[in-house]
Amino acid sequence: MSRSTHMWGIRTATGACAAVVAAALAMSSAVAAPNEDRPAAALLQVQGLPSVIEGHAAALGAEGVTWDPTREAFLVGSATKGTVSVLLKDGTTRVLVDDPRLVSTYGVHVDAARNRVLVAYADPGVAENSSEATTRRISGIGIYDLRTGQPIHVVDLTHLDPGRDNYFVNDFAIGPDGTAYVADVFARQLYRVGTDGRASVLAADDRFAVPGGVGINGIVWHPAGYLLAVNDTTGQILRVDPGTRRVDEVRLPAPVTGGDGLAVLRNGDLVVVTNTMATAAGREAVTVLRSGDCWNSAAVVKTVAPWPVAEPTTVADTPYGSYVLSGGVGTLFGGGAASDTFTLRKL
Repeated sequence: MSRSTHMWGIRTATGACAAVVAAALAMSSAVAAPNEDRPAAALLQVQGLPSVIEGHAAALGAEGVTWDPTREAFLVGSATKGTVSVLLKDGTTRVLVDDPRLVSTYGVHVDAARNRVLVAYADPGVAENSSEATTRRISGIGIYDLRTGQPIHVVDLTHLDPGRDNYFVNDFAIGPDGTAYVADVFARQLYRVGTDGRASVLAADDRFAVPGGVGINGIVWHPAGYLLAVNDTTGQILRVDPGTRRVDEVRLPAPVTGGDGLAVLRNGDLVVVTNTMATAAGREAVTVLRSGDCWNSAAVVKTVAPWPVAEPTTVADTPYGSYVLSGGVGTLFGGGAASDTFTLRKL
């Protein structure tokens, strides 16, 4: 297909995109079946979640969060312990995934249709089990049984780009067929991990990476059938077609510099969490973007700046609203102590 034909299709597909999004979101909301341990866990009072949820776990360093619809609970990763934990209704956590191979965990997402929880792992050197053998040298995706936390696959991604001196998978997105689309903040590649655990390079583009800085930091699957990713340093939002591997920049009124975690809302809007952790020119804020042309361009719907809780990193959308995580990871990466608390605040 020629470029002109492709672009014409995008410009005239607004109505079709809206219909696809509505159908996909309706389907996804019906996917999650009750998890066997949900009644016993009694994890959260979900009828009207509080606007602020305080979590407590010794030196957890929570950077990633997701909503588990089978438990109706939040799951959080740990930069210091390399675990995935369930947030209990009293604010404490229960470890679900504890695999020493992970060392330090970041983005976490649930694939409820396949009873899986997936988590990004790396070792930037801030974990309790960081070592010379693993620091900046390991990175990939861990895949686990959602109910038991037992391992299914641990997928090393460093071998797809050998010879680098720093690896750091921070986030990924899950497509409707269970494929994970993975970003390493220092790589000019995006990776694809199938449900069988096999990994390959999806696409390569210079806009994915920034020499000496952090590149793609957050990535999500949009129900219209493509990926949206944010470059932390440049503030660019990129749309990636996994079928054609085409990469296009979304036109924005201003860059979302310091872009970290992303979430797609039920109406197709995009939430972008920004901070100053990797890019000093960023700001601690949450911005909602909306597109009327299949993410050729986007406009700002809402911005909350500064975000009321310091050091926000990412956001989890739930049936009860979108919750932004602040876990003190900026302090941890700056050489400070890991926080014993983390905050989820409703957008």
